[in-house]
Amino acid sequence: MTVTDIEPIVTKYPAGRRDALIPLLQEVQASQGYLSRDAVVRIGQHLRLPASKVYGVATFYNQFRFQPLGRYHIQVCRGTACHVKGSLAALSTIQRTLNIKPGQTTRDGVFSLEVVACLGACGLAPVMAVNGEFHAGATAERVTKILRTLKREATRK
Repeated sequence: MTVTDIEPIVTKYPAGRRDALIPLLQEVQASQGYLSRDAVVRIGQHLRLPASKVYGVATFYNQFRFQPLGRYHIQVCRGTACHVKGSLAALSTIQRTLNIKPGQTTRDGVFSLEVVACLGACGLAPVMAVNGEFHAGATAERVTKILRTLKREATRK
């Protein structure tokens, strides 16, 4: 993806209007899947803001990503019910197995990891979602099996 891919989005917003920053970031991310370095620079130029200011605002909000999501985007719930039922063990297993931290994508682009405050499925705790599909009782053992299955699927595609 190049900066020209976002040009139709950027030009919809008035030049130099700082109040357009958040909606512009949101729309670019919705279109591209993440905010690239080039996109941050181009948005800054359009709004007459330094790229560091645009990046600073974007990093303040956890809704923005700076890497593309993996083919399998894993969300681990760390809400109260999931925490009490052991979601930290699931998170640790994922991090160790995939060698990534929350907010990162594996080098091969197959997996990305996100920690969320609540998935709204407390009765399934601990719960994780892969591409929006919920997995109840996400113990370290179950997570290991899920990751193994997903890795096999990824090699077949």
